[in-house]
Amino acid sequence: MYRVKQLDTTVDLAGFSQWLTGQGVPHRITEENDQQVLWLENPQHAEPVLEALERFLAEPELRDAVDRQQRSPVFVGGRWQPSPRHAPLVLSAIVVALLMVWVTSMGRNELAAGLMMIDPRDFDWSTLAGRIDAISSTLASGQVWRLLTPDFLHFSWTHIIFNSVMLWFLGSQIEWFDGRGRLLTLFLVTSIFSNGLQYLVSGPLFGGLSGVVYGILGYCWLSQRKSPRFQFPPALVTFAVAWMVIGFTPFTEMLGLGRMANEAHLGGFVSGVALALLLPVKRR
Repeated sequence: MYRVKQLDTTVDLAGFSQWLTGQGVPHRITEENDQQVLWLENPQHAEPVLEALERFLAEPELRDAVDRQQRSPVFVGGRWQPSPRHAPLVLSAIVVALLMVWVTSMGRNELAAGLMMIDPRDFDWSTLAGRIDAISSTLASGQVWRLLTPDFLHFSWTHIIFNSVMLWFLGSQIEWFDGRGRLLTLFLVTSIFSNGLQYLVSGPLFGGLSGVVYGILGYCWLSQRKSPRFQFPPALVTFAVAWMVIGFTPFTEMLGLGRMANEAHLGGFVSGVALALLLPVKRR
């Protein structure tokens, strides 16, 4: 352990310690001769922890916010752990996706065509011009739901489980902190952009919530920089972007994973970042 700060015992560090625990920072607080000492396991954490401690001690409103977080029903031990009643919109989207897995036999029966951007049996979508004509005709006939329904089409259990876990972890935080209206806006906009870009590039044979997940991740990442409120490891963004870049190479096909919906990931992430720039942060 590395000694990083010594303070008088009159300073209450209980809330700050719980917050550090929630951030996944291993530490310990000991007492020595009427002084309390903050120790860190990783010396690389010293600078950001000291900056956070300085703010914690100097800003009463920040201490109040940390205290409210500790007492919040969606935080357990400082960690984000909501129940279904705290994020009903996210839970509903996951339930619908699971139902569609069953109804469409995981995208293998004819009902799956009803969830795609167009019905692939009715059009020649082998060229970009053909895809544009097909989607124009489909939307003109009133089938506007097809802009969103590819989100609920999954082709493997790994696909649906990963997307559901990520949507629950990040989407539930947006629903709680920024409200259901903000989450619904994110869902609609990132769906349209991710599905639209993927369709224009490759046609209608794709599906999944991953475009929305990438959009939500992009929103959380940038919006968090303006107003910290979400809990997720910074490495998650690095990993997601790296995986998206890898998806544009033949590497995933070499591993037997097939071709990913890379344009959907890109469209979702970019639109999520754009919404973080355009939409004001809600204070809750």
